[in-house]
Amino acid sequence: MLLSDNISPEYIKSLDLAGKKQLCDEIRAFLIEKVSGTGGHLASNLGTVELTVALHSVFSTPDDKIVFDVGHQSYTHKIITGRYEKFGTLRSAGGISGFPRSTESEHDAFIGGHSSISVSAALGIAKAMKLEGKPGNVVAVIGDGALTGGEAYEGLNNIGHDMGNLIIVLNDNEMSISRSKGTVADYLTRMRSTRSYYDKKEAVKEFLSHSSVGKEISKSLSGTKDLVKFAIYQSNIFESLGLKYYGPVNGHDVGKLIEMLEIAKITGEPCIVHVKTKKGKGYKPAELNSGEYHGIPRRYSRSAGSRSFSEIAGRKLAGLADNDERICAVTAAMKYATGMEHMAQHFPERFFDVGIAEQHALTFSCGLASQGMLPVFAVYSTFLQRCCDQLLHDAAIEKKHIVLFIDRAGLVGEDGETHQGIYDVPMLTGVPGTEIWSPFDEATLSMCIEKALNDTDGIAAVRYPRGACPSGGPDEYSDIYYSGKTSDTLVVTYGRLAQNVSGIDGADTLTLLKIFPIPEEAAVTAAQYKRVLFFEEGMRIGGIGEKFLYAIYERGFSGKYRITALDFPPAAADVETQLSRAGLDRESIVRAVNEEN
Repeated sequence: MLLSDNISPEYIKSLDLAGKKQLCDEIRAFLIEKVSGTGGHLASNLGTVELTVALHSVFSTPDDKIVFDVGHQSYTHKIITGRYEKFGTLRSAGGISGFPRSTESEHDAFIGGHSSISVSAALGIAKAMKLEGKPGNVVAVIGDGALTGGEAYEGLNNIGHDMGNLIIVLNDNEMSISRSKGTVADYLTRMRSTRSYYDKKEAVKEFLSHSSVGKEISKSLSGTKDLVKFAIYQSNIFESLGLKYYGPVNGHDVGKLIEMLEIAKITGEPCIVHVKTKKGKGYKPAELNSGEYHGIPRRYSRSAGSRSFSEIAGRKLAGLADNDERICAVTAAMKYATGMEHMAQHFPERFFDVGIAEQHALTFSCGLASQGMLPVFAVYSTFLQRCCDQLLHDAAIEKKHIVLFIDRAGLVGEDGETHQGIYDVPMLTGVPGTEIWSPFDEATLSMCIEKALNDTDGIAAVRYPRGACPSGGPDEYSDIYYSGKTSDTLVVTYGRLAQNVSGIDGADTLTLLKIFPIPEEAAVTAAQYKRVLFFEEGMRIGGIGEKFLYAIYERGFSGKYRITALDFPPAAADVETQLSRAGLDRESIVRAVNEEN
């Protein structure tokens, strides 16, 4: 048994090739066992075991820097760099993060919760090291899915020829979360499959070596190589950008990986190493369905038979699309995660997976809307953050009618700080003409989707949390649900917190379904109370609680007002723990009501 608490980068380097292969097998078995219990990103990490062992065989962190993109492929790196014993605490309260965190370990060069950032970050790190005269290499490990994001190309376009300490490893597994889409994916497929290039290159070299004229020509072999390459590939985009290209290489052959990385290390030029891996490698269920096993929940985390908000929203949209040919669905490599597989199955001509390219998805949706279509962009709250400019410029100014299904809104539990869905409200409420709904059960989700599609002119957002959706709900739509006047204290909230405030003794309750603009009825009602307590599963600054206070003061409120909300994204823990720590669980709400009564 090689995998133990003695594991370290130095130990990896001391092993012979057979030992490294054995260690890879042990790490893979360890990941399957641990991640099945803790939850986390399983398939992506199973695919990068050999690659990570090879990286730590060739490079020496923290002097050398490894930037993982997306960071959910960094579990083997964490195991190797001092977090083996703590791995059972992955994504739990007080445990290790599911992504690289420089505050967690000196071996983590850069945070990596969102995709397509690695080239830009690594380029900045490499440039700083050169300016400061520091030795060492910088390696950006980017997946082919992340390569569909525009920021990756902005970084590639800025790599100078003097950046010899920068190496980009393209982890090509034909997947992002769902299968990679678009021209880039097709291009990489051609590069992977066209082995004839390598055969022809060797044939040209062999032919030239047997003639005197050929020996002279061979002195200019790089030109011949480029000519052959252009004829077969129609050019290599990476070399066109000034990067030396190596590969593709089998990403599960640790010996070949080490050899290729050593070459890249000594080349003295910025380069890309193209590595071909299999997502879910070594675990048959994950190999057969890597999308489902991309991120798996903690064991027993969902009640048997319960349906998620995402699933219900996806089915509802497909049902409405059956009667409205204008309805389209757009997703950014999140077909299954956002429930849009139902649109893909029943209306493939009106379903668009654009890859990890949220900015493009938003503007693409606006283009659809400009021609009379009714696009729905289904996106995690945390990834909608990337679309601020597009919301303002492309959607709001000319009032394009697009609908946002904002999934995983609010606290997301074990995914940690990088994925909390708590910024979409402050962002969207600053965009002119935007209307936002926040359902709390199955019936209100259905109602909000219909309102967003049919009763708005501009940007319409329906935001809902991760996880199981309570069944049932009201029979008729209302912007607010108000318990009636029986007290001088009013508790106001929205979203899933509706479950935590209902029936509290000593206070009336008002739940917003339409959360922005603030419904007139809600503001007038709340202004009559001596005390208003607003509970919000989102940010205090810029949140609905602040806007609600302004609205009721305009209508004559003169009582006491208190907002309980978040001031900073919480660390990984289960949602119940995060709610409790923020004072948003039922017990905390009851205590807040009684404290001042």
